[in-house]
This record gives sequence, structure tokens and C-alpha cells, in this order.
Amino acid sequence: MTLTVSPPSAAAVAELAAELAVLLGERNVSVDLRARERASVDGAWMSPIISEQLPLGLADLVAYPTTAEQIGEVVAAAVRHGVPVTPRGKGTGNYGQAIPMAGGLVLDMSRARAVVEVGDGFVTAEAGAPMVALERAAGATGQQLWMYPSTAQSSIGGFLSGGSGGTGTIAHGSNDAGFVLALDVVHATGSPELVHVEGEEAMRFVHNYGTAGVIARATVRLEPLQDWRGVYASFPDFTGALSVLREIGRLTPLPRLVSADTPEVTATLPEDPALPEGRASLRVIADAATVDAVRALVEGAGGRVEDVREGAQVPLALSVLSYNHPIEWLQKSAPGVYFHVEVGGDALVERIDEVHAVYEGGLLHIEAGHTVPIGMLAGVYRSPEQVYAGIAALNAIGVGVHNPHQWNVDFQLGRTLETAATTDPQGLLNPGKLNADYDGPTKGAIR
Repeated sequence: MTLTVSPPSAAAVAELAAELAVLLGERNVSVDLRARERASVDGAWMSPIISEQLPLGLADLVAYPTTAEQIGEVVAAAVRHGVPVTPRGKGTGNYGQAIPMAGGLVLDMSRARAVVEVGDGFVTAEAGAPMVALERAAGATGQQLWMYPSTAQSSIGGFLSGGSGGTGTIAHGSNDAGFVLALDVVHATGSPELVHVEGEEAMRFVHNYGTAGVIARATVRLEPLQDWRGVYASFPDFTGALSVLREIGRLTPLPRLVSADTPEVTATLPEDPALPEGRASLRVIADAATVDAVRALVEGAGGRVEDVREGAQVPLALSVLSYNHPIEWLQKSAPGVYFHVEVGGDALVERIDEVHAVYEGGLLHIEAGHTVPIGMLAGVYRSPEQVYAGIAALNAIGVGVHNPHQWNVDFQLGRTLETAATTDPQGLLNPGKLNADYDGPTKGAIR
């Protein structure tokens, strides 16, 4: 049964704030309204359904630990005082996962950012370390991350707790599929101990928004560094880009990313001569050895290669034009008009006209996924009922859908409930996100 947690008393908050000021220093604890407001929002504005319900919660105080050990101390103090804890990385999630619905403490881990060790095939870092910092540290040793999210500045703790995949997913799948080697996790039992878990045990704390334990430190996989190129191609229409997306996504060595957009979505992206007006865009982070093969496939399908770029920043530049980001640019181009759902399946290529027709003004951003294409389907927003009816219609034509308009844990829910019963007996970790009755679309629907 899901526990309901009441907002903390003013006395409990004041006592906790005083204790944390001694533990962390006064500069690393705040009860200032502006700081609390900043710590109580994430990217939920991308969902008109969630936006209509905002604000969903406001932190009573914010703590900024600077080490993994301090994360443990802060969680233990909050539990002793009975104050709910909502962990937060960079706040780049899109579903309200980081909103403190019961108030209490927001645990902002962005200052616990040390890269602890880079070894052969692994990197260990504290939860607040940005993914881009891990990639750079790996690169200095001739290695690269298995994957990183499209928002490369997001933290490793946030990516593992709330993210799923991104650049590198074509080769390695989602972040619960072998990427994580070990975690140091804090349980909400009143102990500051960092509990070390490896392998399958570590998976209990991936993609559940910190509801079963707070990730304080993570060890993830690296692989040998590859020589990447950014290939920008364009086509007269979207069907041309779709016709080669899957084949490019299966070249050997595998690309790190393959993204494509309709001319309408492409027109909203940041201005770039490699994104010509009125044409569909296809973008590839390709191994240098496959650039000629990419060019041949593009030109054979009636497209043209606009540019081939190299340098350490090129993969990052293409990453931020993938996954949710094109939809974000589309929404910014017409405020209040568009929503999106996350989709997957070969029908995205083979039945694109039907896919686009499900929602008024339908526009697909697509990625070459690990097994099947995945993407973000945008449409003109009318009502929650319209969105949910469209999910059923997409399922009927063979499209898997994940619903980005709700904040419930929707991956391995039963396992998370079982774990949290022991690791968070009072239900103080990110209350409101772990709902035993949730039976909607799951994250696995688009894998």
C-alpha cells in the first residue's frame, strides 16, 4: 500500500535547518523563498496536462551537500526529524519527478560533483557530477561513456534516477541494461551509511526517482574512445529521411546517434546552414569509418549531405538536438500549442502517415533506437482526453507509447515497492511518486 506523507511541521523544518547549517555550513542550506521556488520546479512545463496542475509543491528548505558522505548525513538528519526528502540533480526531467509534492527538504546534489576515479572500463563519480564532465574525464584516458542523455549537462545521479537513454543507446540500450556497475545509496532509515550495491541489486535504484533510496555515488561503464564525425543531411521530405534511418542505425561500427525531423520541426531548431529551410533534417554521430557509407545511403535516397564536422564538441552539439530537445524548440516556437508523447516501433517508419494523423498537427521527431525506432510525437493540445485517446489509437497501429504527462514510477514498479518497504519505511523519499495503483503506460513500452 502506498504511504501518504503529510507536510512537515514548521518546528521540524526549523530544527532540521539548524542541524544542517552546522553540518554543511550556512551557505549550503537555504530557506529563502526564491531558492525554494527554484528547487521546486523541473521541465514539467513541457506537459500541458501537468502545467495545468502547477504548482504541485514547494520546498520548505533546500540543502546543498558537497560530498557523497554529506548526502548520507543530510538524508539521515531529515529522516530523524520526519521531514520528506526530494532528491534533485539539475532539474532537467520533464514529468514532475523532482517536484517536492509534500514540501519538506529538496536535496540539491549539484555541488557534490567530484569525479572520483577513472579506471579501465569504468568511471566513479558523485551524484551531482555532470555527464559532460564524466565524458571529458573518460576522454582524457582514451575512453568514452557507454551513453549520456541528450541534456549532457545533467548529473549522473539525475540521469540514473530519472533518465533512460540517449547518445549511445543505439549500441547499449537504456541505462538499466548494463551501464551501471555499482551504486552507493542512502536509505531513509535514519542512518547516514552509504550502502554499496552492485549488479542486479544496483538496478533496484535506477529510474525510480529516488523513491527507494538516494544515489550518492555511481560507477558506470566506459568503452574505448572512437573517432566520431557529425554528419548533417537533408531531404526534400520526411519520408526520405525515414527511408534510411534504420539502415544508418545498423552500420558497423554502430553510430552513436541518428536523429531526424520533419521540415516543420527542423525550422524551429537553432539556425544552422546545415539545417536548410524547407527540408527534413537527418543528423548522425557516425564513426569516421562509416561516413562514406552514410553519404552513399543519404544520396541514394534522394538526400544530400550538408556538412561533416569533427572535434570534441560536435557529438555534444548533435546530442542537444536529439530526443526531447527538438520538441522543446517546437513548443517554444508556438507557446501553448503543442504537447508530445514518447513513442517506439517500426510503425513510426512504416506507417508514418497514420502516426501523424493520430493527433491534430502531428509531427514526429525520430531516433534510431537500440532495437526499433523511438521518438517524440507532437500534436496540437486540446485536452487530456484527446491525449489519452491518441495513446490507445497509437497502440492499435503498433506504436508503443510512454506517457510523459504523469509523475508516477512506471518502471519495475513492483520491485520498487518491495525495495522501498525496507529502505524507506516511513515513505519520506520523494512522496507522491510511488503509487502502488498506477496501471498506465510504462517506460518499457518504447524499448
